[in-house]
Amino acid sequence: MASEIEALRARLAELEVRNAELEARASELDEEKRHYQWLAESTTDLISRHARDGTFLYASQAARELLGYEPEALIGVSAYELFHPSDLADLLNKSPRIYYHDGFYQQTYRFRAKDGHYVWFETTSRTRRDPHTGELLDILCVSRDVGRRIRAEANRERLARVVESTTDYVLFVDGNERVFYSNEAARRLLGLPREGLDVRLEQVYMPASLAILRDIVLPAVARYGSWSGELEMPGPKGPTPVLSVVLAHRGPGAEPDHLSLLNRDIGLRKSAEAQARRHQEQIAHANRLATTGELASNIAHELNQPLTTIANYANGALLQLRTAPDRPAGDLALPLERIGEQVQRLGERLRHIRTFVRKGQTRPRPVVLLDVVDAACRLCEWQYQQARIELRYELPEVLPRVLADPIALEQVLVNLLLNALEASRERPGASEVLVGALHSGPREVTFRVSDQGPGIGADDAQAIFAPFHTNRSDGLGMGLAISRSLMEAMGGSLMLEDGSDGATFAGTLQTEPPPAHRRVPPRSPS
Repeated sequence: MASEIEALRARLAELEVRNAELEARASELDEEKRHYQWLAESTTDLISRHARDGTFLYASQAARELLGYEPEALIGVSAYELFHPSDLADLLNKSPRIYYHDGFYQQTYRFRAKDGHYVWFETTSRTRRDPHTGELLDILCVSRDVGRRIRAEANRERLARVVESTTDYVLFVDGNERVFYSNEAARRLLGLPREGLDVRLEQVYMPASLAILRDIVLPAVARYGSWSGELEMPGPKGPTPVLSVVLAHRGPGAEPDHLSLLNRDIGLRKSAEAQARRHQEQIAHANRLATTGELASNIAHELNQPLTTIANYANGALLQLRTAPDRPAGDLALPLERIGEQVQRLGERLRHIRTFVRKGQTRPRPVVLLDVVDAACRLCEWQYQQARIELRYELPEVLPRVLADPIALEQVLVNLLLNALEASRERPGASEVLVGALHSGPREVTFRVSDQGPGIGADDAQAIFAPFHTNRSDGLGMGLAISRSLMEAMGGSLMLEDGSDGATFAGTLQTEPPPAHRRVPPRSPS
């Protein structure tokens, strides 16, 4: 009997220990349950449990932030009723094995919030089954708002379609100068395949442009992030001029040495610009011919003077020979030298006149302003003498050379000088026209032509540079318009500086860069 009691006591002790272990385990499970409950309620993802028909059995607190529903309000509501109709059809049309038998599936869809708008969800679902019967118990879901990602992907897709369909030539290049993407326009221009692209940078740009890319563009992009300028790409009809924008790929996930090259065909624009230049050159040439007509008396004077001198020296030499046929030939050296000098002078004047009226392109280069002013004044000198108006120019002895086409600049000065002469004739007492110049800035020189005429009224001051505007009965109204165009073509400007008491026209030109800065520096982004 005693042994049986001892055995019962031992069994009770074991049961008490087992019960304590079970209580401790239950406490641990409760703690774990509270922990998992806390995680479910704290996460920004929506944790939910559903019956086999989609009815909510549980929803976490994230329902409030994501959908506007209180979690309790969703209990008993079928999730399928809140699906966007198109997305529900996609889900139900899938094979049942995907979302029923396999037990795990993922779906991206739109889910209706309380206020009626749809939220893009990405839901990972797991089915739970009875291990003995295989009966579906419930479905556990974790849903995440992926609206920002969906919109970003849609934006990227739209941009990709735009890039692919644009007529600009778009290229993506890596750090090894390998082209790893080209759009349809670039593939047509360069004859590239859609698939299996294996192209190097030297195959998509002309050699001179490739040198610019390597020496100037790539360092500028590495420093500033972008560059723009004109380059040339090869095409089926020869080099194709393009306006290129080069951008570094920057941002999360971007390779630091990858570049985007956007190239816009400017062939038509370049052709139009060339045609406009030719048209402007033709107009300028016609203006020079008209100006030469106005200077005809001066040209006749310039040619008559050396011809008269040559005739005088030749007649004198012949008279000496007739008077003393046997005199030494050395006695004729002086008149022959004078004849040679006058012939040389005449040749220079003829070359100058021929150069002035010759048709040609405007090509700025470093020139001495004083030389051009002197040449222009000599062309107009005879007209000023006939009108008894003094033509005076005062330029500093030391002025930097200016960037200009000497013939175009001389044409501008002749136009201004003839206008100043006409204005001076209209005002009694006007006695002189003054040409001056000064170093007006770090890289510019300004010349001025001032007359003592009646001046230019405020109304005319706004219109004097317009084509065909003139106050002269015999004028075409093109001189100032052409002069301003020529100045702008040389990188300068022309303006009316003062028209109140007499008129002063000011022309500004860039100066020759110092020797240390003649090399073209890399361009900064625009």
